[in-house]
Amino acid sequence: MNPVALILELRELARDPAANATRIRSLIETHHDMAEYQIARFYAARHLVKDAEQMLASIDPRQRHAGVELVRFGFPRSLAGKLLRRVVKDPDQAVRSRARSTVKYLGLEDIAPPDTRYDGRRRLGRYNVTGWAFGLFRRHSRSAWDRKPRLATKIATLGAQGLPTLGSIADVCKLIGVDAAGLARLMRPGTDAGSAYVEFEIPKAKAGTRRIAAPRGPLRRAQRKILDQILSKVPHHPAAHGFITGRSTVTNATPHRGAALVIKTDLSDFFPTVHYRRVAGIFTMLGYGESVAATLAALTTYRPKLPDGRVAWPGVLPQGAPTSPALANLACRRLDERLTKLAAKYGATYTRYADDITFSFPQMPTIAVGRFFWWVDSICQQEGFHEKPSKRKVLRSKTQQRVTGLVVNRDVHVPRADRRRFRAILHNCAKHGLDHEAKGRPDFGSYLAGYAAYVKMVQPELGAAWVAEVETLLGESP
Repeated sequence: MNPVALILELRELARDPAANATRIRSLIETHHDMAEYQIARFYAARHLVKDAEQMLASIDPRQRHAGVELVRFGFPRSLAGKLLRRVVKDPDQAVRSRARSTVKYLGLEDIAPPDTRYDGRRRLGRYNVTGWAFGLFRRHSRSAWDRKPRLATKIATLGAQGLPTLGSIADVCKLIGVDAAGLARLMRPGTDAGSAYVEFEIPKAKAGTRRIAAPRGPLRRAQRKILDQILSKVPHHPAAHGFITGRSTVTNATPHRGAALVIKTDLSDFFPTVHYRRVAGIFTMLGYGESVAATLAALTTYRPKLPDGRVAWPGVLPQGAPTSPALANLACRRLDERLTKLAAKYGATYTRYADDITFSFPQMPTIAVGRFFWWVDSICQQEGFHEKPSKRKVLRSKTQQRVTGLVVNRDVHVPRADRRRFRAILHNCAKHGLDHEAKGRPDFGSYLAGYAAYVKMVQPELGAAWVAEVETLLGESP
């Protein structure tokens, strides 16, 4: 087949790239060693980007593996590098190995700076294993009591803070209040009858939907005990503010007041990035043995069932479990520490609220913003997280600077437009009644009380007045 005939066939196949992805890949793979066919590679890539992204983001490791194959033969080097970054540290060994061999095949380098503590000949080389893969390999997951005395001393300190001593799986059962049979039921995969989870979708703030895997009652109670008895007693990094007692969006936004420059970005698939092996590594670092750590990790991660009945492995932190935020914060301790030091190097301040990352500079930085983002992205990649370049924002002092929904140009306050909107709602409620403004919403009263309390947390004086006004409105309603 000559290049012209190839392009003509690809043109027809590109009308439905999802259905014809296998044929497109086969055509390019067959002739990939001929220079003329690089034209076809560039042509096909334009139509396959979205399909490749969906395949690489799938919960099915076979789909991710197929996505790597598609990128390997169907994409030019620059675009392939952007797509492969999220799977070179995939929790599935087959996907991870194929992604790395593809990186080598295409002559790409890991965008993150090399970790000189690891010998490149060990194949782990430039891929820093101390953060993203702790618990992934046995040599990194043995009991922390067998490690250096300095680390054992730290763990002993945590034990002195009240962490329960769990020496066996029977101790775990006693902690969560179940027997061996009940423990097995709590760890069933999927959402079928008798499983421990239920799945549903909720709309995102802007577009799309978010899949929620919520534990049923028995597992939720067990996870609450793990959270209360273990995770809530482990110190969190000072830069982390999400889902931590005594910290909030206000404490996250306050350090960035009056900055000359605020830059923000997000982490992609924050909870699902933290998989079973990383969670087992967290419990191991707290001093628990391998069997106990594995059991606790199984209780706090979710294994979905694929359409053909297979179980996706390893499990991941589910959005909806009470233990997921605390475990994600603990998995981010090295990330938070490294980003804090990066910020300090350039005179900036760093905070993180769940997957929202914020830096602020009291004066315009000496480093180029693009270069600073490169370092942030590199550190995130080394620590096993994927930063979203599309969510990057650069906010100067002449524009409205928002951090976790709050304006921080001077003092921390609720955005003016939101205040005006809520003030108008209260006015209309007082004038026409709650039913007129609720427009059939059964939870309208709870919304008014909740938003007024939120404003009180941010701006105490204004919020207190609104709380009193809402209480008057709700007291007068029938």
